[in-house]
Amino acid sequence: MPNYDYYCEANDTTVEVHHDINTKLKSWGEVCYASQTPLGETDMLEPVRLVIRPIAINVPTGNSKLKEHGFTKLVKRDDGVYENMTASNGEKRYMKAGDKSSMPHLHKKISS
Repeated sequence: MPNYDYYCEANDTTVEVHHDINTKLKSWGEVCYASQTPLGETDMLEPVRLVIRPIAINVPTGNSKLKEHGFTKLVKRDDGVYENMTASNGEKRYMKAGDKSSMPHLHKKISS
């Protein structure tokens, strides 16, 4: 269920409420009840309005960007076998359980 912000002009307060998309809150009393917020001195019948806020957009980061920022991305390919999607500087493309030579060179990526 998404979060919504409701603004009450009477007390100049914005309250975040968690409810389903079909619920429409119209008064300060409804908002306080839904968010478990005390009414305070504001009349419970005071109108509120839904505040539209920008949404967060998550853009997938490609392997080259991860590599550029020093991250290592491993993808499981088989039991005990991982593909190093960001292999660089002589690192092996596949990391195998128990084979230390196939481990990513983290010491080269982490600086102090």
